[in-house]
Amino acid sequence: MIHVVTVHWQSDQWIDLQLYYLQKYLPQPFKVYAFLNGIQKQHYEKFFYVCDEPIEEHAVKLNLLSQIIAPQANPNDVLIFLDGDAFPIAPMQNFIAEVVPKYPLAAIVRKENLMDPQPHPSFCITTVGFWQQIRGDWKRGYCWEDSNGQLVSDVGGNLFKQLLELNIEWLRLYRTQSLGTHPVWYGIYHNHIYHHGAGFRPPAERIDLMNKSIFSRALWWASSKSRSLDAVIDRLWHKTMAWEIAKHQEKEHDAMYLKIQQNKDDIFRSV
Repeated sequence: MIHVVTVHWQSDQWIDLQLYYLQKYLPQPFKVYAFLNGIQKQHYEKFFYVCDEPIEEHAVKLNLLSQIIAPQANPNDVLIFLDGDAFPIAPMQNFIAEVVPKYPLAAIVRKENLMDPQPHPSFCITTVGFWQQIRGDWKRGYCWEDSNGQLVSDVGGNLFKQLLELNIEWLRLYRTQSLGTHPVWYGIYHNHIYHHGAGFRPPAERIDLMNKSIFSRALWWASSKSRSLDAVIDRLWHKTMAWEIAKHQEKEHDAMYLKIQQNKDDIFRSV
């Protein structure tokens, strides 16, 4: 049995598309467990299990669903974590047969996002038994230095720490192709998984914030002159600039979604 864990937040636009690709490329039998917030009830029946508790943190939702699966599953069952805007784009039977016996865990690693090293929940495959054995935890917490020299943490940080401390060899699935121009979004990983990126939030990434505009350079210059401005600068940087970037990138972001939706039988054939 394959158990798929996914999350959809305040939008149902990815539900049917994701389920279409799961049915097309994932070997049977499989069950899909979903955390749905702000989603109409009519979609609930499309999943094997649905939770809609008012929880905001993405990692907590993934952890809770995995805990629900464990008591009813065989330890050898396959466990897949999948972002709501991610799905397989190629047959997964051989991939699972080759990866699962050799590696206890395989996951997307987004090194294109300022060299992030941690397993990312846009796609992660393991077994129910291994996840329980290490008490897998998707929450952020463990920190690393990104390629810009900033100390950061993100979802998957604690899992990365667990794998390091236990000296576990796991398979990193890197970006192999892209459907668009953005350095992080619209990525195809290991030629098998598509992850749209920012499917449930304004389209602005950390890497976008590093491409400083004249306005942002002026703000950083001001902060270097007056330490009292640091808090103001931080708020302006992470809110005002992120909003401007998201507004600028929404057109391509939405157009790519429509392109996939309208050409779902053909768009990935050349991959």
